[in-house]
Amino acid sequence: MIIDSHSHAWPLWPYQPPVPDDAHRGKLEQLLNEMDLNGVDQAMIVCAQIDRNSRNNAYVAGQIARFPNRFHQIVDLDSEWSATYHQPGSASRLQAMMDEWPIKGFTHYIAQSDDGAWLHSDEGQRVFKIAEKHHLIVSLSTYTHHQPAIRRAAEMFPTVPILIHHMGWVKVDEAEPREGLRQVLESAKLPNIYLKFSGFAYATRTNWDYPYTDTHDIFRAEYEHFGAARMCWGSDYPVVRFFMTYKQSLEAFRHHCTFISEGDKAQILGGTLEKLLQAVNLPNRE
Repeated sequence: MIIDSHSHAWPLWPYQPPVPDDAHRGKLEQLLNEMDLNGVDQAMIVCAQIDRNSRNNAYVAGQIARFPNRFHQIVDLDSEWSATYHQPGSASRLQAMMDEWPIKGFTHYIAQSDDGAWLHSDEGQRVFKIAEKHHLIVSLSTYTHHQPAIRRAAEMFPTVPILIHHMGWVKVDEAEPREGLRQVLESAKLPNIYLKFSGFAYATRTNWDYPYTDTHDIFRAEYEHFGAARMCWGSDYPVVRFFMTYKQSLEAFRHHCTFISEGDKAQILGGTLEKLLQAVNLPNRE
């Protein structure tokens, strides 16, 4: 079983410059085709209601209804581009989406200028209590300086799995003493913090230079601290097409990360995420 932990789907392409296939490049069928071509069984779609896709949660829910055995939805909850970013009512909005759709968790993109304190604020705690009750996956897009806030939330809600995007956004060219990497490694002490083994092109010095071997020192350190049981491979499709193909996003990990054992690779490719998905306990919507 291979499960892609980080993919997206949009009815309209949300990035600049414009593309000639605006209404097709981000559609779920493109992702499904890549999965079929590369032997990927399932994918977790991280919704992002960006640009002209303010109803991305609803779009993805409709698509998953067509392919319920292939995809899992992580709804966008009040991310940094939203008018409701850190506004009262987040817990109610999450509850409403959970009542309407068979979601597996929520994602929250935190602004770089933010200190991350919302995660353990009164409103953040109300959101995490819902996640705690239903074993939802909390998928966070954060920067390295948000790690202390993430750890505080993880300590408050030790049964909630917190899955951090793209290896915590550590950069190869980070200056010594590499405080960003130190912060991410410190978070490995919390057993409910997980990392997505994705985002090679975000960590590297040269984002087109496949297979991104300059990132391996970072990823090796994170693997040694978190272990395969708390890491999940992700493609970042279709955004990854700016840098490499879907197959390369898979093989950058599977073939080129030779410091990881084959058994651990299998767990990172699907075993870890499969357990988290199976634990989700949604309310009866009938």
